[in-house]
Amino acid sequence: MLAKARSRGQFAQAQLGCASLFPKTNPTMAEITENELSSNLRPLWLKALSAVQMNNLEYAVSLLQAVLKDAPGFLEGRKILRKCEIQIHGKADKKKSLFGMSGGGMGVMKLASQAKKDPTATLPLIEKELEKDPINDGANDLLFDTAIRMELFETAAFALETIRRHNPANVKLLHKLAEHYLSREAPTKAAEVYNDIIKQAPTDSSAIKGAKDASARASMKKARWDENTSMRDLMRDAEGNEEMEKAGRSGLTREQLEARRDKAIEKYNTDPNNLAASKELAGLYEQLEDWANAYTFFHWAHSLSNGDIALATKSAHMRDRALETELKELEAAVAADPGNTELAARLAESRTLRLAEQVGEAKARVDQNPTDPQLRYELGYALYRSGDHTAAIPHLQQATRNPHIRTKVLLLLGRTFRAKNMYDIAIKQLTDALADLHAMDGTKKEVLYEKGLIHHEMGDKAAALDAFKQIYEVDYGYRDVAQRVESSYD
Repeated sequence: MLAKARSRGQFAQAQLGCASLFPKTNPTMAEITENELSSNLRPLWLKALSAVQMNNLEYAVSLLQAVLKDAPGFLEGRKILRKCEIQIHGKADKKKSLFGMSGGGMGVMKLASQAKKDPTATLPLIEKELEKDPINDGANDLLFDTAIRMELFETAAFALETIRRHNPANVKLLHKLAEHYLSREAPTKAAEVYNDIIKQAPTDSSAIKGAKDASARASMKKARWDENTSMRDLMRDAEGNEEMEKAGRSGLTREQLEARRDKAIEKYNTDPNNLAASKELAGLYEQLEDWANAYTFFHWAHSLSNGDIALATKSAHMRDRALETELKELEAAVAADPGNTELAARLAESRTLRLAEQVGEAKARVDQNPTDPQLRYELGYALYRSGDHTAAIPHLQQATRNPHIRTKVLLLLGRTFRAKNMYDIAIKQLTDALADLHAMDGTKKEVLYEKGLIHHEMGDKAAALDAFKQIYEVDYGYRDVAQRVESSYD
């Protein structure tokens, strides 16, 4: 079947402050990837992934706990562990203190003292506490502190991101997360956290100032514009970065990749059931952007792997890319030959089938995890694109519960109600979205533009012009706002 494969400053002081609060009592740890797991841990990790795939979550948790005990820096494993625990426990048994947040009780307090002396030995015990209540504020805060002591900075961020996702009302820990991002030179992430704090506490002056300062610092970092950098330096760096980017994409020319592919095909043909050979060939097809063949071999590798989730995800992604490429090729063919009714019919049929397929896939994911707002958004978006606006609305409304995607959900809700000619409700969604936006970024411009269009369709020219003017004042070239605003003065 596959034998013919060939055809397929301030922040520095803050960082020093953290170091003094958490003196190192253990050797420095390192965060690792799946490929860096030791040979004795890898079978446990693969068994855990298989257990997750089979929805045997309790067994997966026990295996992942064992992996993390010996590989505390394996962040991907910790993330999957937490997801399993949350699915097992949900939010129903989350105990609240008098102040609206879970503290963790005597067990966490005892571990906090122990973690100062021996963070490495205490980390598995903290995970045992989190197994009982994975979104416990106190236990996740202790995980953060312990990870900082071990210099596992991404693990530390993950601990507080859990609180940000599941208990965003705990603004104290969100402030701690934002400060951590600033100390790690991640101002964009810090600004996002500060904006989440503002949603919970609109009068929090520290968060308001932090959001502005972090956004400004992110802009400076992006432009690499400071007193010590000349224009010539910037240009030289840009040229060097472009060369590095070209070299780093794969490190090989297309001819070299094709040569490797041919060798991989020979290796694969000697033993089609060799998982490593299938994965290698799939990866080479992916680098060559041969999405159809990449899907074929990732799918085959997944069937050989006893349910590897990563391979299943990669296979689905390659399939999506292959279908998207096929659609684009059909669109180009129709554009080049607009009178070809057969091609036009094929394109229409392919679009309809693809949209129906995306809706089906999104529904299946929601059925597996009906409480996940992100999955609800994806289903609502798929339904919106398919033209089933009425069915999209309840899923999008449920998706607004996630503060991290609330703005884009409200924007899509506005468009959905607009498609149903329910203009007043559409305006309400967009107004709510604007209340969450402070800086005039791309998202705010998009919301304002959509709001202006709806006002225009309603015949409210003054409100439409007001929305367009807000964009015009900061971005003259945004879509057609200049023409809309300037023509109103004629």
